[in-house]
Amino acid sequence: MDQNFQTSFIPKKPIIEERTNSSQPIGIFFVASLFILFIVLLGTGGVYFYKQTITKSLVTLQSSLTLDQNNFEPSELTQLQTLDKRLKAATEILNNHISIIPVFNALQQVTMQTIRFTKFSYDVDSDTSPNDVDIKLSGMAIGYRSVALQSDLLNQNKNFINPVFSNLTLDNSGNVLFDLDFSVPASFVNYKQSLLTQAQN
Repeated sequence: MDQNFQTSFIPKKPIIEERTNSSQPIGIFFVASLFILFIVLLGTGGVYFYKQTITKSLVTLQSSLTLDQNNFEPSELTQLQTLDKRLKAATEILNNHISIIPVFNALQQVTMQTIRFTKFSYDVDSDTSPNDVDIKLSGMAIGYRSVALQSDLLNQNKNFINPVFSNLTLDNSGNVLFDLDFSVPASFVNYKQSLLTQAQN
């Protein structure tokens, strides 16, 4: 009896077991961390390049300023500084200068023919109204009626503040002697403002 044994020592299945890789899902926190890291790196790079740009710009401006300073002689700089001080002083004087001409022009328009002014004075440094200029006049009118009418005309002018007639007396000829006090805004008698008004007219 033939015993034909066909034995095979080669296994039909691989001896090494195949391992299956189970992929784990990427968590949302990991993605967020990567995103934040990317933003931080990007911001850091941007700040670095911005700093380099600003530094180069400052160096360029400083070099330009030094070059410009070297172009001016010290004597010219001293002259320019002196001129600047004079211009500032002249501007301040012009802004604070008082011109009474607008008061005269306004009085000329509202003064009646029966009224004559004999004295005029003004006070800029007023304690009661620092923003106004006090005007004091003395005059003569033909009758009390002229004084009353003149008071009405003065009250109609918006630049005359609180006109008040006082010390009404009669002279030997029957004329009424009076004192007149009122104020005008400082802007009304400002020289610079009056120049601008004349230029517009």
